[in-house]
Amino acid sequence: MSDSMEGFSQRWKDFPDYIIGITREIWEGRGVGTLNHYYSEDIPVRSPMGVQRGNVEVMASTMATINEFPDRKLFADDVIWSDDPQYGLLSSHRLITTGTHLRDGSFGKATGKRFTVRVIADCAAKNDTIYDEWLIRDYGGIVRQLGMDPREYTAALIEREGGAENCAKPFTPDMDVDGGYRSRGNDNEWGARYADTVSRLMANDFNVINEHYDRAVIGEYAGGVSGLSWAATDTFWLGLRSSFPNAEFQIHHQIGMDGDMLPPRAALRWSLDGKHEGWGTFGHPTGAHVHVMGMCHAEYGPFVNEDGPRDATIRRECALYDEVAIWKQILMQTVG
Repeated sequence: MSDSMEGFSQRWKDFPDYIIGITREIWEGRGVGTLNHYYSEDIPVRSPMGVQRGNVEVMASTMATINEFPDRKLFADDVIWSDDPQYGLLSSHRLITTGTHLRDGSFGKATGKRFTVRVIADCAAKNDTIYDEWLIRDYGGIVRQLGMDPREYTAALIEREGGAENCAKPFTPDMDVDGGYRSRGNDNEWGARYADTVSRLMANDFNVINEHYDRAVIGEYAGGVSGLSWAATDTFWLGLRSSFPNAEFQIHHQIGMDGDMLPPRAALRWSLDGKHEGWGTFGHPTGAHVHVMGMCHAEYGPFVNEDGPRDATIRRECALYDEVAIWKQILMQTVG
């Protein structure tokens, strides 16, 4: 066990082993009660749909999800992580999650349909305990694969929760709490390179796609979208930015790493905060003020683009936000 794992159980060989192992133990091993050990008592878990505080709330929502999708599986795609001497270890865990909608629940009457979507979870841990978390599940992808339209599903969800005034509020910065993790990540060159690329995209420099992404880039994007090559990448990032053309973009956390028998890679957590005042992924402009919580991962490789060599380009990208949380903010302000 490395020095960075001091205070953790000897059963884990390294930090990725810990993150992958406890995830499987909680969800597939049905060890929901182990959250009493693995999660701190008052942990904040932020997702685009809001903030849960404490492992009692987390356990309740975990059980509800397992009940609705009893065969749910969570497959580890990667763990990109960093070590901070003050704040401990931070994992950005990318998962492929699958399940069948076999029982009634938050997604309505059981449809019997299956889903496969991506999830990214940023977890801060010390002494065998996760104490701070940020999480994005691709709810838009789930909704689509269960046969529903995200906007229509969200409108029904607001109604079911008592209308715009009474429904559960999506995450906005004013409801955030300090869970104790205050690091901004690390200064690894791959994290810095990816942060520069995404910052250029958010500055409307979409030429960066042909420059910084391989022609054969494989993209996994919000809405359950799998894409190949530059056009898919352009559709995702341009569609988002054009919906919120003047929103403030911020990177809140960035890490990069090499090793673990994998390519150089990077993970970012970011936000867009501003008005829905452009045509894009979210339809006609409404003027609603929206906060977009986003996370993305990139893997780099040495291959050559058709117009000449590059030192390294993005070969794989996974970029997520929660369509349902965005639609909820839009509809809460514009319908009724």
